[in-house]
Amino acid sequence: MLIRYKTSEDGRAVKQAEIYQPQEHGISNDLIDADAFKIARRLRNHGHTAYVVGGAVRDLVLGKYPKDFDLVTDALPGRIRKLFRNSRVIGKRFRLVHIFFRDKIIEVSTFRAREAGGFNNVYGVVEEDVLRRDFTMNALYYCPIDRTVIDYVGGYRDIVEQRLKPVIPLERIFSEDPVRMVRALKYSTTTGAKMPWSLRRQLRRDIDRLEECSQSRMTEEVFKILLSGSAASILRMARKYKLLQYMLPEVDALLRTTRDYRKRFFHSMERLDAETNQRDEMHRSIALAHLCADYLYTLSEFRELRKIPFKEAYIELKRFIHPVVPANRDVEKALAYLLKRRKRYLQSGGW
Repeated sequence: MLIRYKTSEDGRAVKQAEIYQPQEHGISNDLIDADAFKIARRLRNHGHTAYVVGGAVRDLVLGKYPKDFDLVTDALPGRIRKLFRNSRVIGKRFRLVHIFFRDKIIEVSTFRAREAGGFNNVYGVVEEDVLRRDFTMNALYYCPIDRTVIDYVGGYRDIVEQRLKPVIPLERIFSEDPVRMVRALKYSTTTGAKMPWSLRRQLRRDIDRLEECSQSRMTEEVFKILLSGSAASILRMARKYKLLQYMLPEVDALLRTTRDYRKRFFHSMERLDAETNQRDEMHRSIALAHLCADYLYTLSEFRELRKIPFKEAYIELKRFIHPVVPANRDVEKALAYLLKRRKRYLQSGGW
């Protein structure tokens, strides 16, 4: 392992980062998305730094193939846009670039400044960017060209030793972004990392802040959970820590009051996890169908009808999953899927 140093104001050498070599971190470039590698290589060839960052590096360290590859660079959005014709600059509060391929989008962002001072689109350097990450395990930078992992916050050891540690100070981590509470439970469940007592205490203190979360943010987080392959265990954890009442309040209320529904619901989530882990990609509509099936078939006003009216059931499903607001086409596809499989579900007593 190499050590990167910086010079302090009084002239002393101060440790800045640990750099892990290929033989130490064990990441194979065979697990790197080919298009993500091409983006990094083109940026490097034009004089810029480029790293795979965040959850993708965490998964690579754990030997998993990441579902998404995000990159970060010192190139400004306009420069990235010029280098990649198949791209588009998005965002107002903070501009970043989506690079489009046939079957995916890869997000490339510019290093962010540690403190924006109230201004949007304030860019910085990697040493500042790392301090805006949520947890240490998501704060690693992997260069696929020279195959090194750069670690400014001890995240590599935290992954190996299964610790979930925040980068942002406790008193700010959830107040700045309440969705981090949902992510904390997700990361703890999927990696086996333990949340320290201080983090659990802060989560309980700030839990009501989830009411401030926008519907679009909550929708994205819920679908990430449903499509994670660990939905059953994550949702059990969300229920234990009382987050589910903000994520899916109707589901949470039924889980608290209806024992049979609770048994059916978690069986459906386990079935979803099994199917997700067997597929290369699970469609949102299928995940949504698993989420709603037990309610629609056994508890909704349509449960005893011979034929369920599509329009009325569509409206009811949207009410049931609120504040999650998926695309209308996904709700329609989920309902069509459920109506086709209703007879089989009722005959077998579940999925």
